[in-house]
Amino acid sequence: MLDDRGTAGTAGTAGTAFGLMPAEPRQGGYGPRTDRPWSRKPYGHPAAGWGAAVSVGRVVLRESEPIAGPLAMLQMNHPVSGYDCPGCAWPDDPGNLKLDICENGIKHVTWEMTRKRVDRRFFAEHTVTELATWPDFDLEDQGRLTEPMVYDAATDHYVPISWDDAFALVGDELQALDSPDEASFYTSGRLSNEATFLYQLMVREYGTNNLPDCSNMCHEASGRALKASIATGKGTVDLHDWDDCDALFVLGVNAASNAPRMLTALADAVTRGAQVVHVNPLVEAAATRTIVPHDFVDMARFKATGTSTMNLQVRPGGDLALIRGMSKVVFEAAATDPSVLDIGFLSTLTNGVEAYRALVDATSWDDLVAQSGLSEEQIREAAAVYLASERTIISWCLGVSQHEHGVDTVREIVNLLLLRGNIGRKGAGPSPIRGHSNVQGNRTCGIDHHPTDAWLDRLADACRIDPPRHPGLDTVRTIGAMHDGRVKVFVGMGGNFVLAAPDTPFTAQGLEKCRLTVQVSTKLNRSHLVHGEKALILPCLGRTERDQQAQGPQGVTVEDAMSMVHLSMGRKQPASAYLRSEPAIIAGMAKATLPHTATPWDWYVGDYDNIRDVMAKVLPGFEGVQRADPRQARIPDPPAGAGAGVRDPVGSCRVLARAAAERHPRVVRDPGAADHALA
Repeated sequence: MLDDRGTAGTAGTAGTAFGLMPAEPRQGGYGPRTDRPWSRKPYGHPAAGWGAAVSVGRVVLRESEPIAGPLAMLQMNHPVSGYDCPGCAWPDDPGNLKLDICENGIKHVTWEMTRKRVDRRFFAEHTVTELATWPDFDLEDQGRLTEPMVYDAATDHYVPISWDDAFALVGDELQALDSPDEASFYTSGRLSNEATFLYQLMVREYGTNNLPDCSNMCHEASGRALKASIATGKGTVDLHDWDDCDALFVLGVNAASNAPRMLTALADAVTRGAQVVHVNPLVEAAATRTIVPHDFVDMARFKATGTSTMNLQVRPGGDLALIRGMSKVVFEAAATDPSVLDIGFLSTLTNGVEAYRALVDATSWDDLVAQSGLSEEQIREAAAVYLASERTIISWCLGVSQHEHGVDTVREIVNLLLLRGNIGRKGAGPSPIRGHSNVQGNRTCGIDHHPTDAWLDRLADACRIDPPRHPGLDTVRTIGAMHDGRVKVFVGMGGNFVLAAPDTPFTAQGLEKCRLTVQVSTKLNRSHLVHGEKALILPCLGRTERDQQAQGPQGVTVEDAMSMVHLSMGRKQPASAYLRSEPAIIAGMAKATLPHTATPWDWYVGDYDNIRDVMAKVLPGFEGVQRADPRQARIPDPPAGAGAGVRDPVGSCRVLARAAAERHPRVVRDPGAADHALA
């Protein structure tokens, strides 16, 4: 439990000193207040199906959207004519499925469309100290933010402020800093590609690369490992590849919560005879069977479809040992049948194969069994599936990437795929499952605290600015810099930073040391209550709302987890006439902060095609997105071979085998297991 300083203790009013909810109102988590015990009943129902449909119906009725809610479902994930779901980054169905939706997405959109409002009257009735005692569910359940608010320390209330005065406050505080590096600019995955590009442009014209983002805390390990292995931080497959694979390994993913629309792909794979192997410490409902809601016949018959052919319950963090064991079986098989390895692929496009073989050979079965939590027989069964498959995809989520040794595990995944040439051809490759709806697009469009010189050169040439060349701060280093006074201004574009960051009390204490905190949001959350000496809440349009600018209604683009770019057009009347779009808010802050800027901020905001025109000059692969039909726009990824069965000799694919003397993080730290790394 936290004491009133946010440290270990027993105080019942824990954490309220810096806006963290007390521990007493509930047992844990961030849901509604309750004193009911945790449910421990066995769950034997299929994922999705009628349970999801009933849950969605209750939410729609509770939010008083019996008409608008269902209509919004028909527009969700329909390129050009609709909007992209703000819930997750799973790709839209390539066959233009009419109801390409899920329980999470519908709830997300319905909550965004709620008729409840958090206006000046609400803030006048509640102090920040009082709101800090509310559970997080209650904060968000108050509804949509309606106008800019500024914190009044004398009264402990947020009070209204005009947009011009809010931008002036941001500009004054940023200009008063001794160095641009004393400010940090956070990004959530909800930001569109266009807003992302303008945001990083403003930050770099201002003079810093302090661009922490939510991916620092989720798939950073995936990006680092993939870039080192195959020269791209992204997966190499798309949904067509998922339809064509013979074997699909899914590691550290609970599809029912991470990406519910993935259930359709899993069920389809099992139905057509593919092997689907789930690797998770728990056998989740999504790894057993599902009733896909848009399959009306199955829904009417209560007919479930399997979503797996094998489930492997590894120890937490045991994925690396499992994959190493599978590679060991592959090399054993190759000793008697060299064709098991794709010799031509390995000799042409990789290096270090023999070093990796030696590393695998030196790893004992005792260590693999102890550290994976699986038997040798189970590991061999998984390897047999891999060996029997002509085309294999390995997919993973945060159950892999958020471990201390996440980078090493993803490298091991790539190594296993490379051994049989399972990269750059149809139905095969690595496939990380991203979380937020545009977290991958954020990184593509410039949110990177350590950008390459080549990227900065293109930005400088296209936008006529002189961007800083020194590395900036990521999320963890930003929090540390707040504590020691090196970061004095924090700007958050979406998200809930204090709860998203790794150490909540430490993050909260850092934010309170800032001179100014700015949160761009749609709803009230914990990060509005954990603030600096000065604080702003700037409300923005939601994904479902109409974005009217000087040249007419505007659409934004987002990039999904498989590099497809989609146009998103909100249609609903905005929750308040005072809301502004994210690009407009960024431009307002930029003009107030950069009085001598030559960047045409109003020109960008008036017509988002202008933003995309410049993006196409800076971002490799965006030439195809520029004014094109986004239904077909995929950002080129050389190692993927354009998804056409081509092995593109980019010269960057390589097996990353580490010498035994190099540091290798421990797979587990349990005295009952082999207490050393797989080296």
